[in-house]
Amino acid sequence: MIRTTYSLLLLSFVIAIVYSTDYFVEKFEDESYTKRWVQSAAKSDLGEFKLSHGKFYGDAKKDLGLQTSQDARFYAMSAKFDSFSNEGKTLVVQFTVKHEQKIDCGGGYVKVYPADTNQKDITGDSPYHIMFGPDICGYDKKKVHVIFTYKGKNLLIKKDIKCKDDEFTHLYTLILNSDNTYEVRIDNEKVESGKLEEDWDFTVPKRIPDPNAKKPSDWVDEEKIDDSADKKPEDWDKPEHIPDPDAKKPEDWDDEIDGTWEPPMIDNSAYKGVWKARQIDNPAYKDISVIGFDLWQVKSGTIFDNIIITDSVKRAEEFGNETWGKTKDAEKKMKDSQDEVERKKEEEERKKREAEDKSKTPGDDDDTDTEHGKSTHVHDDEL
Repeated sequence: MIRTTYSLLLLSFVIAIVYSTDYFVEKFEDESYTKRWVQSAAKSDLGEFKLSHGKFYGDAKKDLGLQTSQDARFYAMSAKFDSFSNEGKTLVVQFTVKHEQKIDCGGGYVKVYPADTNQKDITGDSPYHIMFGPDICGYDKKKVHVIFTYKGKNLLIKKDIKCKDDEFTHLYTLILNSDNTYEVRIDNEKVESGKLEEDWDFTVPKRIPDPNAKKPSDWVDEEKIDDSADKKPEDWDKPEHIPDPDAKKPEDWDDEIDGTWEPPMIDNSAYKGVWKARQIDNPAYKDISVIGFDLWQVKSGTIFDNIIITDSVKRAEEFGNETWGKTKDAEKKMKDSQDEVERKKEEEERKKREAEDKSKTPGDDDDTDTEHGKSTHVHDDEL
């Protein structure tokens, strides 16, 4: 009985892995990321990202990430992936962020944009679908943003979710389920959950659709359109039913009484159904296919890494464990070691200063005064 249960669990695990879909994955393992990510050119003074594992890390290669490098700058960079629809599926957005600079004011979130977003023109005003991640400014603002764009309006979550404000790498996960529930995790631990309609104002009371609003002339509702190059085969048109070739007129059939005899109809094996043109992607359909950073930082140094967009919570958990999970302890160990070295250095400098202060005796100042006195004193024999 135990063996059977184990087999079923193993089968379930395998199925979960086989049928999960990763829409986007980025680990910033080398400089090749520059071929996938596009720097916005909307402003000339946007900050530059660089590849770095930071001052302390768990693994020099695995902990490489995209780091902000200039103080008091806006940053805007994005990557494109194949568009998809999460209708009827779970959507998971997950990434790691590390504020090793002891951030005082700045964003650490990501944004998911529409498919028609011009990556070269991304600014803080660019429309987006989802904004998720930590935002810190001063002592009182340390929160996790979960913002959805709905009918042209950015809807903020009604709940206050506290973010991490230390110098270590943390894993942020947003789970959107097909039943309109959600969950937010930090370091694989649930910190908030609930129903979308309860925690965001998707339905606003006492408001009606604008009667003057009109659908844009170039708006297209169809995700798929007929392929104009697809033609119906010449031998396509076959009747759905044909006379049964094996049927014979009954011997007692009287045409004058029973009418003209016709053989019964049977299914035609050559019938292919009603012909329809092959469907292709509609280039005018609006969908999700861009993820990026659009944020402001007073003090730079934040590192983003280990991004995944998938339809499986299990897959996101495994990805987080394979990346952040394998380096977080070593990262803390290196940081603790550096802090200890710095502590000892400061202690030695303090002792050195104290020793120098003690070496100075009060008589040193008196001798100086006496010397000054001799230079002005008039002896009796000089009178």
